[in-house]
Amino acid sequence: MKAAKDLRQFHNIIDGKLVPASAGETMDSIDPATGKPWSTIPLSTTNDVDSVVKAASKAFPAWSALPARSRADYLRQIGDALSEHGEELLTLETRNNGWTLDPYQYLNIVLKQIWYDAAGAAPIVGAQGKTVQMGTGNFGYTRREPYGVVLGILPWNAGLFSFTIKAAYALAAGNTVIIKPSEHAASASLRYGEILSEILPPGVVNVISGLGSEIGDVLVGHKQVNKVSMTGSKQTAEMITRASAPVPKSLIFELGGKSPNIIFEDADINQAVNGVINGIFTRNAGQICAAGSRILVHRPIFDRVIGKIKEHMTDPENVKYGDTLDTTNTMGPIANLPQYRKVCSYLQIGKEEGAELIFGGRTGGEVLLPDDPHYSDGYWVEPTLFKTDNNKLQICQEEVFGPIAVAIPFDDEEEAVRIANDTDYGLASGVWTQDLKRAQRMTEKIEAGNVWVNTYAMVGPDLPFGGFKESGYGTDTVLEYTREKACVINFN
Repeated sequence: MKAAKDLRQFHNIIDGKLVPASAGETMDSIDPATGKPWSTIPLSTTNDVDSVVKAASKAFPAWSALPARSRADYLRQIGDALSEHGEELLTLETRNNGWTLDPYQYLNIVLKQIWYDAAGAAPIVGAQGKTVQMGTGNFGYTRREPYGVVLGILPWNAGLFSFTIKAAYALAAGNTVIIKPSEHAASASLRYGEILSEILPPGVVNVISGLGSEIGDVLVGHKQVNKVSMTGSKQTAEMITRASAPVPKSLIFELGGKSPNIIFEDADINQAVNGVINGIFTRNAGQICAAGSRILVHRPIFDRVIGKIKEHMTDPENVKYGDTLDTTNTMGPIANLPQYRKVCSYLQIGKEEGAELIFGGRTGGEVLLPDDPHYSDGYWVEPTLFKTDNNKLQICQEEVFGPIAVAIPFDDEEEAVRIANDTDYGLASGVWTQDLKRAQRMTEKIEAGNVWVNTYAMVGPDLPFGGFKESGYGTDTVLEYTREKACVINFN
């Protein structure tokens, strides 16, 4: 194991400067593929919170006063800079969360495009107001204005994406930004903030790391923080809501899901099977909020579909583990030890509940094929599929956030809708059918913020991404980062 002095050190980004935690405390970041430390991050305190909020507040007047096209120029510069720094950032992200990333897809299709889209949206904000006839001599109109200081709280599974989508649109609208990454995956975000600080004016984007239990409530409850956008768990959303109650502020919550992937008997079976596999058993090991963790299959084709999924997922040529920087490996580990223990517990829960194990179930070093001692202490969980007729099981109702799915048969469209909606969540869903009328009916009846037909997880800046029910509310879009002001001028 590396000594602390040999680990790469990261620092907070406050007012354009690299700053250690005021108390000098750090914590190790663990590579989930090996289970060993590889870097250190600051453990910030309330003193650091005061500094970071002060920096963002001080930068706000000048940033918001810039012409929108000038802000857009900065955002385009950031998009361009990712060509130079992208490989480094993706490497750090992989060391953070264990994802085996497709560099082109993640960097060019996702991250860079968000910055360019936000740059294009910046000049549009001022044109979103409306005029109203208020009667003789009265002219009414509305303005869209930035909130001020926006706090973005990131999850541990997709730090760079969440950082980008929160910061880019908040900046486009004229806000300044504080980013609080998860303590389980902060290194990539700290380096990202450093790169941005070399482009943006000081204090426009700041990044502070530390334990949520130490600085989270203080950040959320700060009087000079005017809006909070959080991607994470329902439990974290509850804590944020309580912490913000004394000083009410606008909140965006993008929370979990227990998303159904529904296959009808008229579907293109091969296309649907690929969509199901990519929706839960891929490079991120099922650690995305939109994971298609419930596979609903029309009973006449149930055995055929499940057989094809099993055939693919039990072929060693299709499922490869190991070095997460090797893009030929198909699936990474669970991102951190607490989550690994949680995922492992659901393997046992599924068996105890009486669900039938179709394939998978192994954990730890026994997953690695061939065995590689360098990765034997990593947080590995094999892609696993259970089968049940009972959607009330814990493994059907609770978000596992790992490569564990449940296959459930249904008899008709009405039953498919009932099972799909029988959950506290409502984030995403997939429908596989060649019947256009059925597709339309399903998009209307499914209670979810996203419904994808004959595809899955098709996301991007062109459409909002939000949830229903306990999956949250609000979206990270440019208008969400503005507030509407009503104005009336009397000419009498």
